[in-house]
Amino acid sequence: MAETPTHGTLLVIDDEDAVSTLIERLFRRESFKVVRARDGRQGLELAARESPNVVVLDLNLPDIDGLKVLERLKAMAPTLPVVMLTGSLDLKTAIAATRLGANEYLTKPFNTEELIVTVRRAYDAGALRAEVEALRREVGRSRDMQLSAQMGASIEAQRVVEQVTTVAGSTFTVLVVGETGTGKEIVAQAIHQGSERRHKPFVALDCGAIPEPLLESELFGYERGAFTGAERRKEGRLGVAEGGTCFLDEVGNLPISLQAKLLRTLESHELQTIGAVASRRMDVRFIAATNDDLQAKAAAGQFRADLYFRLAQYTIHVPPLRDRRDDIAHLARRFVEEASLELRRPIEAILPEALALLERQPWPGNVRQMRNVIRQAVLQTRDLVIRHEAIQTALGRQSEPEPALTTEGPALSLRETAERAARDAERQAIAVTLRATHGNKSQAARLLRTDYKTLHVKMKQFGLRGRDFEA
Repeated sequence: MAETPTHGTLLVIDDEDAVSTLIERLFRRESFKVVRARDGRQGLELAARESPNVVVLDLNLPDIDGLKVLERLKAMAPTLPVVMLTGSLDLKTAIAATRLGANEYLTKPFNTEELIVTVRRAYDAGALRAEVEALRREVGRSRDMQLSAQMGASIEAQRVVEQVTTVAGSTFTVLVVGETGTGKEIVAQAIHQGSERRHKPFVALDCGAIPEPLLESELFGYERGAFTGAERRKEGRLGVAEGGTCFLDEVGNLPISLQAKLLRTLESHELQTIGAVASRRMDVRFIAATNDDLQAKAAAGQFRADLYFRLAQYTIHVPPLRDRRDDIAHLARRFVEEASLELRRPIEAILPEALALLERQPWPGNVRQMRNVIRQAVLQTRDLVIRHEAIQTALGRQSEPEPALTTEGPALSLRETAERAARDAERQAIAVTLRATHGNKSQAARLLRTDYKTLHVKMKQFGLRGRDFEA
């Protein structure tokens, strides 16, 4: 019986029977399965059907130019190793073949030992590439599972995971759009981790949290003596992110004056620190996030349209929690587990009635608000399970029974019910935002997209005080 091939399949595409017969004999001894094609068209058909592990391809074929066949083979299977054969060495053609992805280039008549070594080397390189690609796919699947675990299994969440997988390996600048607390930074980190830059820094900058006079130096850095008080050189966030990713959170808060400088940096890939005479090359990928409608701001002259289009080469919309309620139970259990470990509370479960209460909430502060509620409930619970009462207390209001039904109907009309729900949601949104800004009413007003006076009146109505949120 013939020896079973152990090295895979070798495809020989050559119109000279003597050459292809010799190659077949040589490599059957080397435990390869060998298939032969007389021309380019037949070779491409066999490549599609047999999925060879390595190809020996003659440059001069009767029907299709060998370089064209090489190009189509690489389009079909980019990692497929190909050894080119030709009757005469032409440097220009050899360079073209190498650029198209040929592994080796041999002239006829070839030395049989040299051919064996060359094909084996190409085969080993292809096997290694295939192994690396398989590992990358496995790592990618693992990252997708991690992001799914963080976001949930709803259709809306999985759409975000798919978009992250699509764009992560590219060089695109990404704009992540979503309300405050939806998890935009988690999405940005997942893009970074899914890219070739994953071993380099991920540097985040909140454009709304740093005072405007300090923002330029924080982003670009400065040289010693650039201004009064600059006693030593400081590297900015962009310099720290070299080779990696810079995440610009709430980019809509970036002052117009800095938007022009950022655009120049994005377009030129050059960084000029404050006080520097010359710029330097910069290799940084940008991901930006916003809870604003940047297109509307651009139309109103509050954001540069050219910067918006440069940032939004690829846009990911992260849906609010109220639009993906199927994820609430999953997220609640995950937050209970995290908080139990962090706070050293032996919580085993969250009861169905507590989950039902969570699922009825409007969640104006989205996932961040829900996580805070769960952490507070875990902190307050002395039992092994999270109950309805613990969630109600953490939500910051008395337990309210459902409207009683009478023969005349519910105690509250639909309009009254809607008004109460709106008041509750408004109060909760203001409380969450004040907590996030540590009681800073000016910043809270900006995040809530209202004016300071309106916020002050609402806080007075709801009995909320800024100092209660300063801790």
